[in-house]
Amino acid sequence: MLRLNLIAQDKNSKARAGWFQTDHGIVETPIFMPVGTQGTVKAVNQNYLEHEIKAQIVLSNTYHLYLRPGTEILEAAGGLHKFMNWQKLILTDSGGYQVFSLTELRKLKENGVEFRSHLDGSKHFFTPEKVIQIQRSIGSDIMMVLDECAPYPCEYEYAKKSVQLTSNWAVLNKNAFINSEPKYGHTQYLFGIIQGSVYKDLRKKSAEDLLELDFDSYAIGGLAVGEPTEQMYELVDYTTDFMLFDRPRYLMGVGRPENILESIARGVDMFDCVMPTRNARNANVFTWNGTLSMRNAKYKDDFNPLDENCNCYTCRNFSRAYIRHLFVAEEILALELASIHNLYFYLELVRQARAKIIDGSFYLWKNEIINNISIRN
Repeated sequence: MLRLNLIAQDKNSKARAGWFQTDHGIVETPIFMPVGTQGTVKAVNQNYLEHEIKAQIVLSNTYHLYLRPGTEILEAAGGLHKFMNWQKLILTDSGGYQVFSLTELRKLKENGVEFRSHLDGSKHFFTPEKVIQIQRSIGSDIMMVLDECAPYPCEYEYAKKSVQLTSNWAVLNKNAFINSEPKYGHTQYLFGIIQGSVYKDLRKKSAEDLLELDFDSYAIGGLAVGEPTEQMYELVDYTTDFMLFDRPRYLMGVGRPENILESIARGVDMFDCVMPTRNARNANVFTWNGTLSMRNAKYKDDFNPLDENCNCYTCRNFSRAYIRHLFVAEEILALELASIHNLYFYLELVRQARAKIIDGSFYLWKNEIINNISIRN
């Protein structure tokens, strides 16, 4: 199992601070994982990622890495860590979400999913066993099971069948994991994914089914897919009650800064989302006083940093006016500088949340911070 060593708990919420260790290092929680889908965090090189942003773990994707560069290249390179020159942790999503988002290009079956590549239309088949095999070739520290992410909205009966399929696949995932070995000399861990759409009884059933299989830890999947935000918070709060106390809890694909803080308050330890880098590439930057749209003309002669309270590389060296100029001129550097800032902001947000949990002031701090960061400028 992957043990979470707890340091502190908030008295007014379910927030907790801790750490866990793998062969590629220690992760302090709560933690945000930058998304490096194809073995790269878009527009940010690994040196900045490690030394400026101070990422402890990044997320890559089984589906995309399977299609390119392919497992043969990854194995020849000695695994993804060596291929992308990243010495810290890597978590790989199973590719289930990507496959299931290809509604027109896939067929769901009892033993897996048939899909066509979004790149060239070629036909492929993912089974739970194959997804484990691919992630062994990638060499990620944390592997995710193949699951079905039900769409929102969906009928109860669909969600019920989906949960049963995810539970059935979980058995095959676990057996394939037990009957295979890591390829590169470091330990790999396998997380189960709790599904159930917006139905609490199905969330409970999914959690109970997966707990019986004793995965190294567990994630909450199938949220932030269109359901109302308050309903998402309610389901997170409900589901974490079924998750093991001494294992890291991972909420997949969430979300905005305020979503992360509210989910920390409901007992979540790990997060990932494309939002900081995707928003950055679209000239939207997060600050401690709200979101800025950097193509806005009001910044053309604003020589302040993006955020006076930020110590990232971008804010230490460049002005709003310069970054706006880069976006207007469609210069590639704009994407890099904005992405560095947004990722630093996200990592600093969870670092501060951790510090506040430890010193006992998290709950009041969270409410105050959310009021500020939720502003749209």
